[in-house]
Amino acid sequence: MEQRKPAVLVLADGTVFEGVATGKIGTTTGEIAFNTGMTGYQEVFTDPSYFGQILIMTTSHIGNYGVHAEEVESDSIKIAGLVTKKFSEIYSRTSATGSLEELMLQSNTVGISDLDTRSLVRHIRSKGAMNAVISSEILDVNQLKEIVANAPSMDGLELSSKVACTEAYEVCPENPQYRVSLIDFGVKKNIVRCLVDRGCHVKVFPLNSTKADMDSFNPDGYMLSNGPGDPSAMPNSVQLVKELVESGKPIFGICLGHQIL
Repeated sequence: MEQRKPAVLVLADGTVFEGVATGKIGTTTGEIAFNTGMTGYQEVFTDPSYFGQILIMTTSHIGNYGVHAEEVESDSIKIAGLVTKKFSEIYSRTSATGSLEELMLQSNTVGISDLDTRSLVRHIRSKGAMNAVISSEILDVNQLKEIVANAPSMDGLELSSKVACTEAYEVCPENPQYRVSLIDFGVKKNIVRCLVDRGCHVKVFPLNSTKADMDSFNPDGYMLSNGPGDPSAMPNSVQLVKELVESGKPIFGICLGHQIL
């Protein structure tokens, strides 16, 4: 295996972490967040809720079981960047369809590894949410501080429109018992799958759909999906949810959908 290129992570408060590059050689910015899952990294990276975020994985080894074509929550990696303690270029699972490195390269995902993720997570837990920049092409810290200072804040940022579907579609079990109209703010595939497993005929509607659109499916209830960004930047969606609530039909949400509700 060839030697990894150096990479640098700079937080908005000026804190610097050095490591080595993973994925695409490049520069990326976003709000930094962390995930404590011990498995399921591919599902996490393809979760639309993380769109625009640089993600720290707290589990020590990432990439060791490769990736699988069926273990996705959307059509591509959605995170803006990846931070790991140890990154495995090889994988041992025989059913894997490729390596995480290959998937990151296909999705143009920039990453950094071989840094102290425990210290990094403790830092952002105490200092609060902030933006960060990862670069494996620019190693000048002052230049990176300028880049992260100009990165857009997640406050007031609308991102759902970048990951939601543009055309309505339906998923139905063999013998449906219920009908659910689901508004897509960035839905994970598993949310639809769980509803179908419980006997629901689900119709997924684009972000700009109206109550009349959703009612045309004659649903027994409404589902407000997960998604990225700041709900305060989505006044049209807030108004839609108010109208859905006033209908008196069952309504439930998760993640961003629950925040709007």
